Amino acid sequence: MSTQTITRNLISSPLLAALAYFTILFIGGCYAKAEDKAKTVVTAAPVAPGVPVDGYIVKPAVLKDELEITGTLEPNQEVDIVSELPRKIIRINVKDGASVTTGQLLFEMDNADLLAQLEKFHQQEKLARLNEERLSDLIRHEAVVQQDYDQSFTNLKVLEAQIAELQVLINKTRIRAPFSGQLGIVHVYPGAVVSANTVLTHLQDNSQVKLDFHVPEKYAQTITTGSLQKFTVASDTKQYTAKVIAREAGVDQSTRTLLVRAVSQNPGRILLAGQSARMKLSLHSTADALMVSSQALIPSSQGYSVYTVKSNQVQMAAIEIGQRGPYTVEVLHGLNKGDTVVTSNLLRLMPGATVRFASLH
Repeated sequence: MSTQTITRNLISSPLLAALAYFTILFIGGCYAKAEDKAKTVVTAAPVAPGVPVDGYIVKPAVLKDELEITGTLEPNQEVDIVSELPRKIIRINVKDGASVTTGQLLFEMDNADLLAQLEKFHQQEKLARLNEERLSDLIRHEAVVQQDYDQSFTNLKVLEAQIAELQVLINKTRIRAPFSGQLGIVHVYPGAVVSANTVLTHLQDNSQVKLDFHVPEKYAQTITTGSLQKFTVASDTKQYTAKVIAREAGVDQSTRTLLVRAVSQNPGRILLAGQSARMKLSLHSTADALMVSSQALIPSSQGYSVYTVKSNQVQMAAIEIGQRGPYTVEVLHGLNKGDTVVTSNLLRLMPGATVRFASLH
């Protein structure tokens, strides 16, 4: 090894040693500062004792008792338009789905033979009337016997009755709308020969619709005539109102339900007969009901209980519940206004345990 190399190593070794010494001091100082900060953070936020829970302060709320059931829409009036006579259709005066008024002529049937027979009876009536008038004059002068006059009078009345009967048949060949409404599909065409009771079309009055629904016997006395009920249909999201007009005389023994009928106005004929309707029946409402979260309930064989908190100490209170909602339940007995109820971490609690509130509503 040369003299220059030995000299270079001797000079650099103290420098390296000094550099390493100061590096160790720097790292140690940083670690000590970090440890001091950590100790400061831990001691600055001490954890309160007790099991963390969520709480709810019991307060009065408005509770509406509603019963949701399904009913069926019925037309205000409906009838099958049928033929009463076996005749040939000669004219149809309406189209499919047309709106008609009371008395409007819908179908005309062949009645030529009936009109001819009617004319025959009219001529016979004229002769019978002349005989009756002549014999009536003669009997006043006692020129004929009473029996002859009675026979002529009877013949006149029989002809009048036959004419009236024939006129009824002729009227039946002109089928008219019994009430205003909307026709369905017409099932016949001109020239078709129909038999008695053949359905020609269907007529419905949908100016208002009837809503029939069955109420459980438990609520039979809460639905009164004249009350207003809300309902919806699947075809839209609009809420409609129906007025209760009648109730069945008694409860159906097979279903233990009461048939109730309500009526809803139907401007624009939006509601259709046969649609299902979902109703929310308003039974009664309470302005000061005590409600708690259903998560707070502790079920048992004796009923339900809840944990209440006083001075951060847990107590168990037996309660009686009423109406249930999607997320809440009505408490009838066992709680008072202002009580604090635990709604979370129930499995970690027991009477006498200490708690702290993570949230309080």
